[in-house]
Amino acid sequence: MKHTRRILLSMTMMAGCGLIVLPHVAGAQQKPLKEQIVGTWMLVSSDTINYGSRYPTFGANPKGIAVFDAGGRYVFNFVSSSLPKFAGNSRTGGTADENKAIVEGTLSHFGTYTVNEADRSFTLRIEGSSFPNWAGTEQKRSFAVTGDDLTWTTAEASGGGSAELAWKRAR
Repeated sequence: MKHTRRILLSMTMMAGCGLIVLPHVAGAQQKPLKEQIVGTWMLVSSDTINYGSRYPTFGANPKGIAVFDAGGRYVFNFVSSSLPKFAGNSRTGGTADENKAIVEGTLSHFGTYTVNEADRSFTLRIEGSSFPNWAGTEQKRSFAVTGDDLTWTTAEASGGGSAELAWKRAR
């Protein structure tokens, strides 16, 4: 009888603990997308898809950061891990080939964003960009957040085609 009571007491305690923990876990999963996207994200991959071909936009080991703040501002910076150093050691004194490599191997922009919960997208209002054609434009991206992973698609990538990006939440 004591053994049965002990088992019942243990099961009751475990069930009680589960009731305390489950609402917290469920609540974390029910956060609005706007809250889930807020934070700092480090680039895992950025692939361009163009005419049926897929290639890494910024090389094999791209570097990048995306920051979404709670107030609706964002900043993105992408850099190829294989950028050449300038022989003249001056940012403004690069050769034509050095400058071309930098333009092809970097992209940054900033501005404001809004999240559309219904279609799981965010819209960027780009205020400034290293690709000047994007400054002053609005762009919509479909996205998904799963735990510490963020993915999105850029329908019209800056180099042509579309782009698929994967990010990991910075710790």
